[in-house]
Amino acid sequence: MAAVLPEHQGASLLPRSCCRRQGIASSHAERARCKMTLPAMPAASLTQACFCLLLCVPWGSSCPPSCQCTERAGAKAVLCSSRHLEEIPRDIPKDAVFLKLDANSITRIPSNAFRHLSHLEELDLSRNAIEKIDRAAFKGVAAGLRTLDLSSNRIRSIPKEALLALNAKLRLANNPWHCECALQEVLWEARLDPDSVQDITCHTAPREEYVGKPLLQVLDAGVNFCSVRQRTTDVAMFITMFGWFAMVIVYVICYVRHNREDTCKHVDYLKSLPSSQGRAETTSTAL
Repeated sequence: MAAVLPEHQGASLLPRSCCRRQGIASSHAERARCKMTLPAMPAASLTQACFCLLLCVPWGSSCPPSCQCTERAGAKAVLCSSRHLEEIPRDIPKDAVFLKLDANSITRIPSNAFRHLSHLEELDLSRNAIEKIDRAAFKGVAAGLRTLDLSSNRIRSIPKEALLALNAKLRLANNPWHCECALQEVLWEARLDPDSVQDITCHTAPREEYVGKPLLQVLDAGVNFCSVRQRTTDVAMFITMFGWFAMVIVYVICYVRHNREDTCKHVDYLKSLPSSQGRAETTSTAL
């Protein structure tokens, strides 16, 4: 919306470029020139100029102080590489399409960390110190995200719900993975970058022979971590059921034994009654 202030008492006109593109100033220099004209304006014109400047301020497109915002192929790119960040910035522009947070010291991706970035297509979190990823870490960007780079971090395990909802191409290489069922399901169902699949290795595993080997190679050999977990669950359930069954048997035995003792005592009491009554009758006859 262009705003032109009428000339009044020799005041300078507010340049049209100041409020170009729906109130967004084209450059810092033009905004500075806008502000330089204000002191010469009367009160009414000054009020109009201030209103125009408020429209000119790009409130929704501010760039985090530790990042650089630019355009790439006509889309907004937010570059925060190697900025010593320990957490994900909260003031990332909502219209960001490319977001680079690589080579920092981020340790965790909390829930809804990127929920407001509905236009996000590429996300680079490689070469950080990420250890924990929440289940809803990528909620809100799952549909549009095309590339997600989590390589070269400290990720040992990850909730499958965090990744299986994504349509993005994943890079998970060079992490100290613990080979388990959840990681196996991610490898089978998620869209992994074919160039980095061989670099997903087992740093730890249920059996020592799998350590240090690519996960894909272990799975190709016929290993199924999900079936191992299922067997473990079955054994635990069997032990639990056996414990309950044993407790029921012990309770029944104790109950029967207790009732038997009470019955014996009652029988003995009943047997003692006739002899007592006979002695009483004999004593009465003697008198």
